[in-house]
Amino acid sequence: MNISVVIPLLNEEESLTELYDWIARVMQSNHFSYEIIFIDDGSTDNSWNVISSISQDNSNVKGIRFLRNFGKSQALHAGFEKANGDVVITMDADLQDSPDEIPELYNMITTEGYDLVSGWKKKRYDSVITKNLPSKLFNWAARKTSGVKLHDFNCGLKSYSKNVVKHIDVNGEMHRYIPVLAKNAGFSNIGEKVVKHQARKYGETKFGIDRFIHGFLDLITIWFLSRFGKRPMHLFGALGVIMLIIGFGFAFYLGIDKLYINRAGRLITERPAFYLALVTMIIGTQFFVAGFLGELILRNRPDKRRYLIKSELNF
Repeated sequence: MNISVVIPLLNEEESLTELYDWIARVMQSNHFSYEIIFIDDGSTDNSWNVISSISQDNSNVKGIRFLRNFGKSQALHAGFEKANGDVVITMDADLQDSPDEIPELYNMITTEGYDLVSGWKKKRYDSVITKNLPSKLFNWAARKTSGVKLHDFNCGLKSYSKNVVKHIDVNGEMHRYIPVLAKNAGFSNIGEKVVKHQARKYGETKFGIDRFIHGFLDLITIWFLSRFGKRPMHLFGALGVIMLIIGFGFAFYLGIDKLYINRAGRLITERPAFYLALVTMIIGTQFFVAGFLGELILRNRPDKRRYLIKSELNF
């Protein structure tokens, strides 16, 4: 199979039929073998019934329905697990991503040898204040922190080789950082393509300004995990050593001063440096304990499902 199109969605009943027709036209005109996987992330409208109706008419259309809303990352994870195409395309269900981009995204993976190609919505039709400016700041911070030189990390329109989606673990709210996850897994040939962005035709966006706050927090998380996720003791142990060196340094100074320099001076317990030494040594010990606990958790964590599937179609 040439292409798997993975589409997570939440309450997008108005756009699904139009999106399916558009994707099907593109696939048929380019003679691609394909599947379309809709992941209904706990919709409360008629989205699942629309998907069921489409899947009855076309066996290439498949559906996954979550028991409740688990988030976009979990929806993508479920779609990646089921995808069979040599190239996997992800896009949003709100018609703001154009299926006409699919052939070139496919060719960049199969012909030009990219592991992952991310869309770049260079010209956007979103609010400048609530989306465009925060997005630019967010993407700048992501580039500086991750080292992945992309202009638009949060663009839903991306293409992947099959190896990438089968070897990365998308969880939590990490869908924004799939290129970073791919790079950390060893897939370094990451490209970018300017794609057409369209104004939302139906409904309202499901994401508010809080997604940028969450995005920055996730960025810190992925920075930590990429560097110390497999060796937490390297970070906490280093911080512990620094704090203990400072603490023992103050203690050594106090001891020398009391024994040889200022024997008749104040008691050691009356000097601020004593409490600085005590506090830094306690903090250093706590860092070491945190490192040990991190190592224990890492080695004993069970594999746990992060979502529950209610229904499936055509699998």
